[in-house]
Amino acid sequence: MDFKKLTRNPFMYVLLIGVLLLIGMSLISGLTGAKRITTQEGLQLLGGDTVSKVVMTDGDQRVDLTLSKAFKDSTNVQFYYTTARADEVVTAIDSASPKDGFDDVVPQPSFWGGILSLVIPLLLLGLLFWFLLSSAQGGGSKVMQFGKSRAKLVTKETPTVTFGDVAGAEEAIEEMQEIKDFLKDPAKFQAVGARIPKGVLLYGPPGTGKTLLARAVAGEAGVPFYSISGSDFVEMFVGVGASRVRDLFNQAKENAPAIIFIDEIDAVGRHRGAGMGGGHDEREQTLNQMLVEMDGFDPKVSVLVIAATNRPDILDPALLRPGRFDRQIGVDAPDLKGRQKILEVHGRGKPLSPSVDLSVIARKTPGFTGADLANVLNEAALLTARSNAQLIDMRALDEAIDRVIAGPQRRTRVMRDKEKLITAYHEGGHALVAAAMNHSDPVTKITILPRGKALGYTMVMPLEDKYSITRNELQDQLAWAMGGRVAEEVVFHDPTTGASNDIEKATNIARKMVTEYGMTTEVGPVKLGQSSGEVFMGRDMGHGRDFSERIAERVDQQVRDLIEQAHNEAYEVLNANRDILDRLATALLEKETLDHLEIAEIFTDIRKLPPRPQWLSSTERPVSTLPPVEVPRTQDEAGLAAQVAAEGETVAQKAPARRASGQARPATA
Repeated sequence: MDFKKLTRNPFMYVLLIGVLLLIGMSLISGLTGAKRITTQEGLQLLGGDTVSKVVMTDGDQRVDLTLSKAFKDSTNVQFYYTTARADEVVTAIDSASPKDGFDDVVPQPSFWGGILSLVIPLLLLGLLFWFLLSSAQGGGSKVMQFGKSRAKLVTKETPTVTFGDVAGAEEAIEEMQEIKDFLKDPAKFQAVGARIPKGVLLYGPPGTGKTLLARAVAGEAGVPFYSISGSDFVEMFVGVGASRVRDLFNQAKENAPAIIFIDEIDAVGRHRGAGMGGGHDEREQTLNQMLVEMDGFDPKVSVLVIAATNRPDILDPALLRPGRFDRQIGVDAPDLKGRQKILEVHGRGKPLSPSVDLSVIARKTPGFTGADLANVLNEAALLTARSNAQLIDMRALDEAIDRVIAGPQRRTRVMRDKEKLITAYHEGGHALVAAAMNHSDPVTKITILPRGKALGYTMVMPLEDKYSITRNELQDQLAWAMGGRVAEEVVFHDPTTGASNDIEKATNIARKMVTEYGMTTEVGPVKLGQSSGEVFMGRDMGHGRDFSERIAERVDQQVRDLIEQAHNEAYEVLNANRDILDRLATALLEKETLDHLEIAEIFTDIRKLPPRPQWLSSTERPVSTLPPVEVPRTQDEAGLAAQVAAEGETVAQKAPARRASGQARPATA
């Protein structure tokens, strides 16, 4: 419990004063009051000869007795009676005939009692008024601060992140470094007529480092940095969001040059008029105020707004126009070199074994974001600590990659031998078809150990990053996706439900080939339907389907044709390589997990599928027989190649001849 926070709370003082008053009143009443006795004891005393004086108080129904002899260590006692016993008490008093007589008293309000009853409420009201007034002026509580900005100011005490801690997004880092230079030396750019950008929008998939980039700018710019989430602007009270926007920008202007960072700006910056249901009017008012503030800057005031979002497609166009967010920087998933640099950054401070090759880990993780790679290293560290080891080795990293891709291994799941056999043939079917295709990526790992919801999985990884995929490569993906289902049909003649996810993926690929990529002759290069992104309610609700029922039937038929062709190709491969499929299933049952070297040894004598016929988008447009030109080398690449060739000749003359090892080339190295 924080004692300082308790002492700063005015309610604690109000409570303390009340407790002290109660204690004081009880002490005073204990010192001056008579001893309380029961009604029965009082009547017995009145029937005796020790009562010298009686005072009967009307209204309170109280009788005070003065005794000539102490009763219970007191000569002044009192008792109370009910209305039903009033006659009995009066009779007892008359019969007692006290020595000093008796008296009937009507209670009168005391002077001090009246003063206290007036002063205490006034004191409490005064304390409450003072508390509310101090809150309105920025006191301890937030009762009157609904309209105040909740932005966090990054100070020197905040852990600093620099551009050295950011990797894998070189272009974005370069752009953000220029933003830092804008703030540090604006005169340099104003001298050549350049205008400082008013806003920078960082967009990209989750986990790519957008927030980290903003924190790096805050760490290196050396200017006040206000960080806030887009959802912090929106409240249940109307007008609060707009008030917070005004307060935030006023703070930044007073401390210019400054940076305002708004994370997840899509919470407040969505299309106006696209709200479904109540509550969007307040958000639109907040957005309107933000638009006014960004457009109303003094050109000489160096205030920069940096925003981050995962959904730039739903932002209001007025927010994205030049003059507001002048610069829009895409932060995508890193490439091979970027992944290696990210692993090096996150590997700092972790005890990596000398055998760990981060370039191999980078090759095994295509499509991983910076957050995924950080999670891989963290999982590997946790696994190392769990096993009481001192160094993080490749086994821990491989297991961490599997955990990130497919989930933790389910060791408690006990599979029957028949199910394990079916899983071995299923995963073997995937791997065998992928290896027999002519345009497929290499198979790097097969396992029948349950992970997550899967009973096993086959890892098919490219050796390098790909930014586009050919039609033949997509058809190969369809074929090996259906390989597991076909293996069940060929071997057991009774397919299982284990191929449901494979069928779903194959259907999605085939539908995109037809409706988005234009890779079928019947439909042609036409974009059909909405994009694959999430529908933005309110903007897209009124949009109907943009193709006819006849085209829809044709699309469905083309999708079925593509999957049926993949089904047939997988069937042909597995029948031609049934002996290899059996060897692969046996090895999986024995070892449960096979790496790329063991897989390459089993697939040594695999029989490849013949190449597919040349696909033509139309029979009236035959393809050219002329080959493409060669990719020209840059001057640096040509010089480097010549240097390597010269060094190779020198080494070849000096080095003794060695026999080939015969070992297969690692698919992930």
